[in-house]
Amino acid sequence: MKFGIKIMPREVILDTQGRVVESYLVSQGFKIQNCRIGKFIEIDLQSDDKIEQKNEIEKMMLGGLYNPLTEKYEICDV
Repeated sequence: MKFGIKIMPREVILDTQGRVVESYLVSQGFKIQNCRIGKFIEIDLQSDDKIEQKNEIEKMMLGGLYNPLTEKYEICDV
């Protein structure tokens, strides 16, 4: 089964990439309130047990796939 992991900077962290994109879009005439840039990881696990799969992904995340000081993540089905 495939899972997606959305990793975004925490709200209190200055997102310089997001600011650059936001500034560009505003300069092009788009009405943008906020823009944040993150990462998306797609993982296909071999197990059929959904609870076991989510536990495995949690272990992966805690193992270093994101920085808990500056980022937050969300697991979703793909």
